[in-house]
Amino acid sequence: MDGIHDMGGMDGFGPIPIERDEPIFHAAWEGRVWALNTALGAIGNWNIDASRYTLEQMDPALYLASSYYQRWLYRTENILVAHDMVSRAEIETPPEQRATVKQGEPLGIEEILEQRRTERSARVDADIPAQFQAGDKIRARNIHPKGHTRIPRYVRGKAGVIDRDHGVFIFPDTHAVFAGQKPQHLYSVCFTAREIWGDEASAVDKVYVDMWDDYLEPGHLEPGHLESGA
Repeated sequence: MDGIHDMGGMDGFGPIPIERDEPIFHAAWEGRVWALNTALGAIGNWNIDASRYTLEQMDPALYLASSYYQRWLYRTENILVAHDMVSRAEIETPPEQRATVKQGEPLGIEEILEQRRTERSARVDADIPAQFQAGDKIRARNIHPKGHTRIPRYVRGKAGVIDRDHGVFIFPDTHAVFAGQKPQHLYSVCFTAREIWGDEASAVDKVYVDMWDDYLEPGHLEPGHLESGA
């Protein structure tokens, strides 16, 4: 999705604060949000791509004003409402005033931990032909999908080189909206800094981006730009 949620390559947001001896959680509620998210993930009503897509629908101003776990809480609440596990009215009602109906037995801690340990990888065991091979020159498609996508804006339309083929993986764009896995090859693609940011960028720096077949098309590099991922 285009928007503030795709912050790669953006600037002007100030330095990243480095906190010495930073705690795992800055407040008890953050730990509870993490635990809630982990437990709900074990139920399996959604997937990581749908989870990311839900977060991307957060209002940009609210997104920038929220902390990391405030964004997690927003995502969890909206997923629960979307899957009819709770109502918006129930969330907005003070806990002491809620008349809740138990939907089933809660998962035990060991059940949750075992589910997370055995969580299926996004890798797909399927014999699907690769559209590209290591060393091929490609160009990232200049697309602007309205839904979820994993192609960063800063590489769209840019030329690069296939560095390696990771194998076949679930395609996040369709998976996020429960429109099928659409498995395809995932590659590590090398872009030179100058291809992305212009001739004033470093002549030796490179950026490697994992990209699916549907994000790529055959392409070429301008003369003078490095053509190897080595």
